[in-house]
Amino acid sequence: MKAYRGEFEVSTGTRAQLVDITSRVREVVRGSGVREGICQVYIPHTTAGVTVNEAADPDVAADIIEHLERLVPRGRYRHREGNADAHIKASLVGFSAALPVFGGDLALGTWQGVFLCEFDGPRRRRVWVTVLGSG
Repeated sequence: MKAYRGEFEVSTGTRAQLVDITSRVREVVRGSGVREGICQVYIPHTTAGVTVNEAADPDVAADIIEHLERLVPRGRYRHREGNADAHIKASLVGFSAALPVFGGDLALGTWQGVFLCEFDGPRRRRVWVTVLGSG
């Protein structure tokens, strides 16, 4: 079994946004030498997450942000930093995604993309990618 680890940074521009990182994840997978296996994308932050969703229509990302804001609005929470809503949203979305690798490339559905979900920006975020499988 082959194991490969890659890392990259993403700068976000607003407090809440979904940033398409599919091409960056795909670069790591292609550079790993793994032909068949699994790719784990992990966000080592407590106010950002990762998800797989539609990448063809930017309104999908806008809808996700808008409805998460309605579900968990900014407001009064016990956490004193003023970003408790971002922690809750990141927990709801999750901090990792496991994706298949077929033929040396990231295997996604026709409309799918991988997104870093920012809930407490703008910031610089790290993305860790681990690729496991056979060469």
